[in-house]
Amino acid sequence: MTDPLTLLTVHAHPDDEASKGAGTVARYHAEGVHTILVCCTGGEEGDLQNPTMREPGQPFHGLTPEEEKRKVAELRPAELAESARIIGFDEVVMLGYRDSGMADTEPNEHPDSFHQAPIEESTGRLVEVIRRTRPQVVMTYGDDQSGYPHPDHLRVHDISVLAFDRAGDPDWYPELGEPFQPSKMYYSSWSRARMAAVHEALLGHGRESPFDEKWFERPDQDHRITTRIDVSEYQWARSGALRAHATQVDPTAGFWFGLDDVEMATIYPWDDFILARSVVGDIPADDAERDLFAGVRPTVASEPS
Repeated sequence: MTDPLTLLTVHAHPDDEASKGAGTVARYHAEGVHTILVCCTGGEEGDLQNPTMREPGQPFHGLTPEEEKRKVAELRPAELAESARIIGFDEVVMLGYRDSGMADTEPNEHPDSFHQAPIEESTGRLVEVIRRTRPQVVMTYGDDQSGYPHPDHLRVHDISVLAFDRAGDPDWYPELGEPFQPSKMYYSSWSRARMAAVHEALLGHGRESPFDEKWFERPDQDHRITTRIDVSEYQWARSGALRAHATQVDPTAGFWFGLDDVEMATIYPWDDFILARSVVGDIPADDAERDLFAGVRPTVASEPS
C-alpha cells in the first residue's frame, strides 16, 4: 500500500463532527492518520442554543429573533474551524449546500438546500473529494435514523453509500478524477449501552439525568455494533469541540457535560461504530473490532527464527 492512512468523515452540519466520533478522529490524528472532515451544509438554520449568550454584555443581548438567526449563521464557520482544530482534522471540506432545516418547513424547500440538490450532483461532489484524498476508511451516518430523521442527516447517508461505490467505478463521474475505492465504511452509533451507562452514573453521583423513558424507547442498534474504539484518553476532543460551538451548545447542559472527561472515560471509554461495508475482509459480528483500519494497515512480516 502506497497511500498514507486516511480517514474521511461525512457530517451534515457544523457541530455534528463534535458529537459523533470526535475522540476517534483525535486518536487517529495523534497516531499520524490523515483526517478529513466533509461538512455538507453551513448550518444556516441553527438556532441559538446557548442562553448565556443572551445575557447583558454577551453577543446576542437585545437582538430580535431575526437578528439572532443571522448572527448565529455568521458565527458558525468560525466555530467549525475551532472545533476541527481541537479534534485534529487535517482538512475541512465544505460540500457547499445550505442547511435544509427540518422536514415540512420553508428552509426544506430552499433551492440551495442539501435536501433539494439532485442526488447525482451531491454524490458527485463527495466522489470528487474521495478521489482526491484517497481515504481507506469513510465514517458516515447509518441507515436507520428513525430516532432523529433530519433531512440533511438522511441525505448524508444516501450520498455516502453511493459515493463509496461510485468513487472506484470509472464509469461514474469520469471528469472528477482517477477512480479510487475506499476499503471500509462505518456508521457512527450512539449506543443504548452508552446512554444507560451515562444515565446510571449521573444518578449515582446524585445528578439529574437528561434521559427519561422516551429516550430508552428509541430504536436500539446495539446488536449491530461491530467496532469499539477506545477513546479514554481523547474525551477532551469531544468536550472541547462541543464547547467550540458556543452558539449551539449550552456549556451547562447535563446532556453534554453532566459527566466530566475523566468520569466519561471511566464509565464508557469507547466510540461505537457499525462496519457497513468492507472490501478487505468479512464484516465482524458482535463487537469484534478495535481498529477502523483493521485489514487495511500493512502487515509486517515476522523475522525468521
